[in-house]
Amino acid sequence: MPEADTAVYAVRLKGVTKAFGRAPALRGVDLDLPWGKTLSLLGPNGSGKTTIIKIIATLTRADSGDVHIAGARVGRDGARARRMIGVVTHDPLLYEDLTARENLRFFCRMFSLDDIEDRIERVAETMGTTARLDQRIGAMSHGMKKRFGIARALLHEPPILLLDEPDSGLDQEALGLLDEVIGGGDNPRRAVIMTTHNLERAIALGDVMAIIAGGRVAHRQTLDAADADAAREAYERLASR
Repeated sequence: MPEADTAVYAVRLKGVTKAFGRAPALRGVDLDLPWGKTLSLLGPNGSGKTTIIKIIATLTRADSGDVHIAGARVGRDGARARRMIGVVTHDPLLYEDLTARENLRFFCRMFSLDDIEDRIERVAETMGTTARLDQRIGAMSHGMKKRFGIARALLHEPPILLLDEPDSGLDQEALGLLDEVIGGGDNPRRAVIMTTHNLERAIALGDVMAIIAGGRVAHRQTLDAADADAAREAYERLASR
């Protein structure tokens, strides 16, 4: 695992804005996540959830504001920040003409990892995909590709996981395996940001919930048992915006 920074926050955004053409996507987002916690990020389609994930993952740049990953400011030390992150997007980011094993070997080499074959076996076992390692990605179902996309994100044992609707397309077995990966904040050296449209999964898996509406953080709260009803009320009020 890359050495986690001693900073209090795994991820911190301050005043982040982003527009696509004349359409603003984010309007001054302030968001932070301490180590060992899972943040459930909710909101209607087009609210800016995926844009937040892509900015943290360094897949797109903010127009203004500051983004810090484990104490490293993105833009000044982006390479270090990227090594701290594992990201799962709607695209599994795998090469369709290669087998799953060949894909995972490629990403191991990209990160200059050692013990490549052992790592591949471990992440495949984690996601229940060992029997499919030598199958070509292009011949797999969407759900199996998604499993290998998650396995790819775990190869370098990142202390920060960014999961953009990771539960879409997964069957019940895969959802259970994903829940074990997320871990509900049990690992003090891992932080997770997960976008989802499933409020009950957000409550069950998250330590903190934030609702994005109109490109802003419209609501944020902790997710202990006493606050579950407040979370549901806020979601019903804001998610239709």
